[in-house]
Amino acid sequence: MKIGFIGTGVMGRSMAHHLLDADYQLNVYNRTKEKADSLVEKGAVWKDSPAEIATSSDLIFTIVGYPEDVEEVYFGEDGIFQNLTANKIVVDMTTSIPALAQKISEKAREKGAYALDAPVSGGDIGAKEGRLTVMVGGEKETFEKVRPIVENFSSELRFFGPAGSGQHTKMVNQIMVAGTMTGMIEMFAYAQKAGLNLEEVVKTVSGGAAQNRSLDNYGSRIIKEDYSPGFFVKHFVKDLKIALNESKAMNLELPATQQAFELYKTLEDKGHGDEGTQALIKLWWS
Repeated sequence: MKIGFIGTGVMGRSMAHHLLDADYQLNVYNRTKEKADSLVEKGAVWKDSPAEIATSSDLIFTIVGYPEDVEEVYFGEDGIFQNLTANKIVVDMTTSIPALAQKISEKAREKGAYALDAPVSGGDIGAKEGRLTVMVGGEKETFEKVRPIVENFSSELRFFGPAGSGQHTKMVNQIMVAGTMTGMIEMFAYAQKAGLNLEEVVKTVSGGAAQNRSLDNYGSRIIKEDYSPGFFVKHFVKDLKIALNESKAMNLELPATQQAFELYKTLEDKGHGDEGTQALIKLWWS
């Protein structure tokens, strides 16, 4: 099986490397070609557009930045659907809008092809270590076909229902992450003001009821003032906006998530959109 991979950024590049390590034939495309160089050096074949990926691949993974990028990759002038043919499978792993996942699924069906929405969680570390969590929507039979391949870069892989279900599940995930991230940031702000040893605080809190993945992944980075992106601030702002829009459509109020969104939007507006989500501490620490 020839696999196409579109989007070789912080997450996608590591995911694609795992597929090469598993000896799959891999075609790659990224808007910035240099970000795919390490994959091409390892044996991947560069293609000049998503349409070329569709021509040369049986299974196509996409993981890009924003819903508008997804729209362009699939429906654009040089997009996947220009050349997608029957029986091929597309899997969008971008965190995007449920309605767009449904639109992709419908278009794929028109062409006799298949589509899954399968956003991921786990950040740069999870991608590098091949232990991402993947949340899937679409047809169960298609899910079972791609499962052995996705397992090369995931440790938790679950099917949730029809097209859009994977995206809804990712919103659930991001709502929870918003709570743990803001809790962790306020923990650091309080601990510093109280004059506590931050390293000892992290060790102690990590051993009790407040232990969580955000603290495990980002606690030491904050202490080192390392704000490199495991997950971009600008992408988290995008995700929380989607979650709030979807909740509004369901007549559901999420005040804590709304507050987290406002905090991260403030951080983005201050010029920190390309930093990691742990940079939220900068609203308290100069």
